Amino acid sequence: MTKENKNLENQIIDIAKDARAAARIMATLSSADKNRALLAIANHIEAGREEIQAENAKDTEAGRAAGLSDAMVDRLTITDKVLAGMADGLRFVAGLDDPVGTLEDSAIRPNGLEMARMRIPLGVIGIIYESRPNVTVDAAGLCLKAGNATILRGGSEAIHSNRILAKIISRGMAEAGLPEAAVQVIPTADRDAVNIMLKQEEHIDLIIPRGGEGLIRHVVAASSIPVLKHYKGVCHAYVDDLADLEMAAAIAVNAKAQRPGVCNALETLLVHEGVAERFLPMAAKALTNAGVRIRGCEKTCGLVPEAKKATDEDWAAEYLDLILAVKVVKDMDDAMAHIAAYGSNHTEAIITRDYDRSRRFIREVDASLVIVNASTRFNDGGELGLGAEIGISTSKLHAYGPMGIKELTTTKFVAWGQGQIRN
Repeated sequence: MTKENKNLENQIIDIAKDARAAARIMATLSSADKNRALLAIANHIEAGREEIQAENAKDTEAGRAAGLSDAMVDRLTITDKVLAGMADGLRFVAGLDDPVGTLEDSAIRPNGLEMARMRIPLGVIGIIYESRPNVTVDAAGLCLKAGNATILRGGSEAIHSNRILAKIISRGMAEAGLPEAAVQVIPTADRDAVNIMLKQEEHIDLIIPRGGEGLIRHVVAASSIPVLKHYKGVCHAYVDDLADLEMAAAIAVNAKAQRPGVCNALETLLVHEGVAERFLPMAAKALTNAGVRIRGCEKTCGLVPEAKKATDEDWAAEYLDLILAVKVVKDMDDAMAHIAAYGSNHTEAIITRDYDRSRRFIREVDASLVIVNASTRFNDGGELGLGAEIGISTSKLHAYGPMGIKELTTTKFVAWGQGQIRN
């Protein structure tokens, strides 16, 4: 190991150790303590607008010079609106209910022993993410409210933005009397820092990667720490032969076209053969008017002349674009078999007026959200009532679906006795 690598390893280990020490303090804080810090950070972000945007400009200029697309540069840019959104988001999180310390599943055993589960923080959470520097503030705020310490490692393209945001967050933490080490940003763009971070299982309890499939697969392969992940969102909607077809067309357009570049956007539309002849021309017109390009099975292409013939790769594709795969299926069993083969456990929808079929679809389809007669775009923490989220998990340990504040905690058993002893 070179001297430089050894110094980097020592730096990351020190960050992780400091986070572990801070996590012990964070777990003891009251809601008022944590809310005071969130509000202080929000105020400092607003007060530091000029220095934040000056550092952010270094990243956007470097991004353009490196050939980043306009869309990527846009994601990097901290406008006045984005900055206000960061501050408002922290104030919103401060207003959310605090799950830490709440009791669940209380019961009294036959011997009189009273037991319950108590919500507690997870401990130290490492978050590895790409591009958007607002994730630095959003993730820090959510983890703070849940009583955790956080180590954040953003993408190299946002290094200057993330460094200044870390300084701003530290100012708010210090003002509120909380340990500054409870929110730390890895200050280097060196890629080795990630691999070193992923080996700190003694000090870090959970890793949450946010970004493209390549990043997430690398994190999973390299980590000795549990990883809460989702690789991609291959989301389906099945149009049953008992569906309201106008409703189904409207849902398909919204799910695909409202915001195509996100993980809960519709990627494949499955249509019962009994309604394909009536539904597909109508739906294709609405989708095409919204700018969507269709890649269909043989039957779809026969009903929609503008459709391009789909290949096997299309059924597993996460386009993140105005492209939609469309397949005519025999029935709901055929649709569910297709979803089982190509789905990513993210979001699956059925459009039907048949109650029994909807109940069976919900029961048998495996996804973090299964939805009836509505757009896949509702798989979002805010839309599902969590208030805010740190990401969507498509693994089942320890959370499945959007991760809000409650999902950033776990439970321990607590018990009260009056002298009981075990025979």
